[in-house]
Amino acid sequence: MTSLVATSAARRRKDRVARAMLALGTGIALVPLGLILYYLLRKGLGAWSWHFFTTDPTGSFLGDPGGIRSAIVGTVVIVALAALMAVPLGVGVALYLTEFGRDGRLARGVRFLIDVMTGVPSIVFGLFIYISLVVTGIAGSFAGWKGSIALALLMLPVVARAAEVVLLLVPQSLREAAFALGAPRWKVVFSVVVPTALPGILTGTLLAVARAAGETAPLLFTAAIVNDTTLNLGDRMNSLPAQIFQDVGQAQDRLVARAWGAALALVAMILLLTLVARLLQKRNRLA
Repeated sequence: MTSLVATSAARRRKDRVARAMLALGTGIALVPLGLILYYLLRKGLGAWSWHFFTTDPTGSFLGDPGGIRSAIVGTVVIVALAALMAVPLGVGVALYLTEFGRDGRLARGVRFLIDVMTGVPSIVFGLFIYISLVVTGIAGSFAGWKGSIALALLMLPVVARAAEVVLLLVPQSLREAAFALGAPRWKVVFSVVVPTALPGILTGTLLAVARAAGETAPLLFTAAIVNDTTLNLGDRMNSLPAQIFQDVGQAQDRLVARAWGAALALVAMILLLTLVARLLQKRNRLA
């Protein structure tokens, strides 16, 4: 009995030490994040105003520099189209790998391709679309939809890998129970497996959207930069990353301040999207 008590006490001590080390590591990791957010708020909030969000950049060197309306609209439209292309395809690839291909030769090849795409720098995707669609003049020169394709290529491996991981976590017993009731495989996949893994798939989609929304290089090579607000995906479109890239290197302080304000707006957009998705996740679990 004494040895059992001593063992239990030792385990509790080890647990407390492990928890303390985990809390310390988390705190250390949060320090640089907190400093970045503090500096971003300090620099960016000063540029925010109604005029900042409701006007387009003017390109004026001496007059009013304008705001970031065209950049916000362009970012939302380009990233939304990229998500419409990448998310269904990525989830479909993950479903094939987990439910149909499994350890087959084709499935192994697809997994290898996804791993390779995950490590490819974003500028490579931008250059690929630039060479294949912009330089060749297919459907015109620079265009918003070409930027969406570049971002979709960037998002695809993230969505596919995240969806595959969460689909593998769905208990096999759920599939077997549905099969026992006589349900066909396609119905089991879409009525049992996908709804169960939906919160994790949504999280992976958010990670992909957050990564794509902050990328600059693919959009510089495909969608370029304009001042006016436009919803025409067949023409050049502005974006927040491109606007920040253009303004941050300027000699005028007011343009640099606009870059800080745009950076804070981009972070706020991603945060708002994440909060909405978390609420939908919670609602889905309660349902």
